[in-house]
Amino acid sequence: MAEIERLTITLPAAMAAAVKGAVAGGDYASSSEVIREALRDWAAKRALQRQEFASLKADIDRGMTDLAEGRLTDFDADRIAERGKALSARFRSA
Repeated sequence: MAEIERLTITLPAAMAAAVKGAVAGGDYASSSEVIREALRDWAAKRALQRQEFASLKADIDRGMTDLAEGRLTDFDADRIAERGKALSARFRSA
């Protein structure tokens, strides 16, 4: 079993009530279980954010490399909007 360390935390009244309500409602056996699950969810969310950031950074780096090597095209918002409308119309008629 993992080593356990005891911490004391302070929560706003609304959060404390939510934790107590989850225990009183039978969803959890203890307030510690509520907090552990919340921390697991938080850690998973942070990991996903890091992955998304790394992916975005890779896209930006790829774009900057393309720019530096002359692989770029002019941005034309109207052309992009027209292509989007055409694709949308094709999917609606399918």
